[in-house]
Amino acid sequence: MRDSIARIFVWVLRLLLPAHGRHQAHTRPEPAPMPAEPAVSPWSRPWTGPTKEEAAAYFRQQAETTMPLTQVQKERRTALEFAALGRDYPYSYPGAPFPRSAFSGAVSA
Repeated sequence: MRDSIARIFVWVLRLLLPAHGRHQAHTRPEPAPMPAEPAVSPWSRPWTGPTKEEAAAYFRQQAETTMPLTQVQKERRTALEFAALGRDYPYSYPGAPFPRSAFSGAVSA
């Protein structure tokens, strides 16, 4: 008996009280759905970043404006430039196992 009275009481409350939560009645009309934008793959667009020349100029400028190079760094850079040309550079440093004179036929800078 108590169960039926409780059910009737809950039913009356549902009729009298306004709805709330996820079971709330929709009083406003639903807005029209927006048309879906077509998905654009980022791989379908061309690269919009800097060109190779612009990037090289930027890094060159950055290398020149950073800290001044020490003598060892200058010598390493010179050795690298000679290596890019395919020539030997007698790279030496204090305490090296071979002196500069040990390199035969090498370019002296």
